[in-house]
Amino acid sequence: MTLNCIIIDDEPLALGLMESYVKKTPFLNLVGKFENAMEAMSTLKENPPHLLFLDIQMPELNGLEFSKLIKDKTKIIFTTAFQQYALEGYKVNALDYLMKPISYPDFLEAANKALSWYQMTSSENKENGNTEEGKEDRKRSIFVKSDYKLVQIDLDKITHIEGLKDYVKIFVEGENYPILSLMSMKSLEAMLPSDQFIRVHRSFIVQPQKIKVIERNRIVFGKEYIPISDSYKDSFQEFLNKYSIL
Repeated sequence: MTLNCIIIDDEPLALGLMESYVKKTPFLNLVGKFENAMEAMSTLKENPPHLLFLDIQMPELNGLEFSKLIKDKTKIIFTTAFQQYALEGYKVNALDYLMKPISYPDFLEAANKALSWYQMTSSENKENGNTEEGKEDRKRSIFVKSDYKLVQIDLDKITHIEGLKDYVKIFVEGENYPILSLMSMKSLEAMLPSDQFIRVHRSFIVQPQKIKVIERNRIVFGKEYIPISDSYKDSFQEFLNKYSIL
């Protein structure tokens, strides 16, 4: 799925940086960039994009005011250097909120959140009308940043994920080593389909279909033993009750 997007920022340097981020993100397509909110109005009305990266602090009409004129079909990610606007941003139903200076990992995390939202919405709509078509459209992969490059990972090949403070290790079938990415477990979990992955510990997410052995309240993946913590034991037991004959 490709998301059409527009950038609005009255600072030329910030506008250029966001443009460079969009251009190196495979699933984003830039259809317009503007230094003034009013200049973007006609484009937004005639061809509403999927996603709008919108600066808050702008002359004449600020981003919060302008966002109230945008149709719901366009999701908004606010950009600003002023943290006090965060709460107001969510009041106008922003999809996410980026603090300047914006790093590419933060940008990619927000963009992935938008991609996940549209894929989920598209799948739900198709399933309501045509179940088979909806299944074909389900989310198949994600992009993560690793070693200064974007890596596309097939969701069906992920066995489990381990959180290590500011990093995550993604274990993929057929790979000798896990993929290491600078992001939080919480943000990665939000990108994953909830019907395909389950959290079993503060530091572990697993794909239940890949589980072959559970031994003494631990999931066994090769030589690695993943504990099932008390906080997630009930939800994991619900999964077991659905697919087990005990």
